[in-house]
Amino acid sequence: MYGNGSHRAITQYEQVGVAAQVSGASPHQMIQMMLDGAVARVAAARGAIEAGETARKGELIGKAIGLVEGLRVSLDTAGGGEIAENLLALYDYMGRRLLAANLHNDIGILDEVASLLRELQTGWRELGQVIAGGAVPGTGISAAAAR
Repeated sequence: MYGNGSHRAITQYEQVGVAAQVSGASPHQMIQMMLDGAVARVAAARGAIEAGETARKGELIGKAIGLVEGLRVSLDTAGGGEIAENLLALYDYMGRRLLAANLHNDIGILDEVASLLRELQTGWRELGQVIAGGAVPGTGISAAAAR
């Protein structure tokens, strides 16, 4: 429907929007944006496999791997204790699984990684509510009372 020029224009527009979001984002929001971006890239890669768009699939999985790597390097393994170590192992696992999905055009692996990312995404969003002073999710306890 649209030519390559339209695709480039849309991509440039999206990049400007992301740059504007990043410039004013808190560290918590940056992690949320990386999680959101990774989920979106994995879903789009799934669609590319289904459509037989091999080059696009590779590009999208590469971007998802880059975002997962960004999450990994943002960890404070010195101060984060066991949680940071577990996340480090999970990000490493997801990166390896994404490589396998790319190599084998495996939608099942993409679905597995998407599920893991969505779980992290949900937890991170709930943590943001606690940080913002909302209720602790699922408890009815205010964040102030939980501190």
